[in-house]
Amino acid sequence: MFSGLRAKAAMDRIDRNILKTLQAKGRISVTELSELVGLSKTPCTERIRRLEKDGLIRGYHAELDVVRLGYPHVAFVQVKLERTTTDVLDRFNAAARRLPEIESCHMIAGDFDYLLKVRTRDMAHYRKVLGDHIGALPGVASTHSYAVMETVVDKKGLDPVLIREDGNG
Repeated sequence: MFSGLRAKAAMDRIDRNILKTLQAKGRISVTELSELVGLSKTPCTERIRRLEKDGLIRGYHAELDVVRLGYPHVAFVQVKLERTTTDVLDRFNAAARRLPEIESCHMIAGDFDYLLKVRTRDMAHYRKVLGDHIGALPGVASTHSYAVMETVVDKKGLDPVLIREDGNG
């Protein structure tokens, strides 16, 4: 797999256009994509396969309507651990991965150790998840919750502006 710098150096304008287009329209046909990027189908398919093999395209996903599926409530949780030894971190990470309500989990440098994005049906469901599951994760010393009132920006993937042709972003 390429490092970030090698991946940028190995890509040209057409690769970047393929990435931008597939990120926005993951279900686009190879025929339509090849027309948009100025290639015939075979070279376009070969480039897609290379971008997948190199790990720049990690998958194709459907964006679900989480509100219509019954999970409109989002909260962010700061988690502070009792200790940050490798064993405690490993156990916390493994247990956090098993909780379906944790949408994302980030190890943070600063006044706390992890930032969790938690998605639930409502505040009552969140309260149960926090009390019964998050607070019981291995090594948790304390938590601080922040309920989302409104999502202002929720980009899916890398902003196309950052996939630049000059390789500097």
